[in-house]
Amino acid sequence: MIGSARLIAAVVLTAAGFSSASALLPDEENTIKVFKAASASVVYVTNVAIVQSPYMDEQAIPQGTGSGFVWDRKGHIVTNFHVVRGGDAFLVTLADHTQLEAKVVGYDPSKDIAVLRVEEGYEKLQPVRAARLETLQVGQKTIAIGNPFGLDHTLTTGVISALGREVRGVMGMTIRDMIQTDAAINPGNSGGPLLDSDGNLIGMNTMIYSRSGGSAGIGFAVPVSFIARIVPELIKHGKVVRPGMGATVLSQGQAYYLIGEQPGVVINEVAPGGPAAKAGLRGLRRLPGGRVAPGDVVVGVESFPVRDFDDLYNAFDRFKAGDTVNVKVRRGGRELSLPVKLVNLQ
Repeated sequence: MIGSARLIAAVVLTAAGFSSASALLPDEENTIKVFKAASASVVYVTNVAIVQSPYMDEQAIPQGTGSGFVWDRKGHIVTNFHVVRGGDAFLVTLADHTQLEAKVVGYDPSKDIAVLRVEEGYEKLQPVRAARLETLQVGQKTIAIGNPFGLDHTLTTGVISALGREVRGVMGMTIRDMIQTDAAINPGNSGGPLLDSDGNLIGMNTMIYSRSGGSAGIGFAVPVSFIARIVPELIKHGKVVRPGMGATVLSQGQAYYLIGEQPGVVINEVAPGGPAAKAGLRGLRRLPGGRVAPGDVVVGVESFPVRDFDDLYNAFDRFKAGDTVNVKVRRGGRELSLPVKLVNLQ
């Protein structure tokens, strides 16, 4: 009798829409598929400091951890600069818990990007697939994989909350065009990939906005457009070779005594024979008695306004050597637009 009652109850529950083995929703199936395909590309990065003990022997002291992802099959791992900052040695732990020693290849603190390279174990590496930034839209699904609080290969999901955010980076420079997501990002997620619903890399989880230190649903990722441009340069040169116009500028503090609170960047000196000189840009003018007066004050590059050095730096960072850009300057009471061909800064 008891068995019959259980059978009747099971039939009633099934008829009411319940099942003992519920089918997965399409969104759940997608998330599981992406995680299974991409988790092997995510690594756990340990930053190690080598210190000398009172007995004069060296000791390896872990001083921080973060996440990273495999860039190629040549051993390159991408992570945040702040994950590797100050480290003497690095350990990369793969999804199968294999630990590999790694060395820093190069880094770009202004964009919080660093590249490590493992010395062996290439056959185990599974690179991520990169998406194109211009395909992103606010509201589309995001999947973050990383190691928050040391819990390896943790998955969180959300959406793109906003595009084009400006966030102050670890070196004080503003990182433009950041992706904002509400996928939970916590300490330890830094350097891990932010993926779309196809499992393509759209960004690198970098920082959170939080008053408590935990996730508040506002996380930021460096966009894949920066990563795809900067990482190859770090692999090739160990640094990012940036474009410039062949002129030095004054700091904001120095410029204040010349232009006060007016927006713009004051050109200090123009290199003879350089692009700025050929374009007709002018530096400081020396007046009798040792006084100086501003020559040209840069107020824009193409469509990007320049209020301070941070703006100028980020404006030039959107271009490459060989590009000709219109540099807008304030000269006296006039505003001029002068074409300048950018060159690589050494």
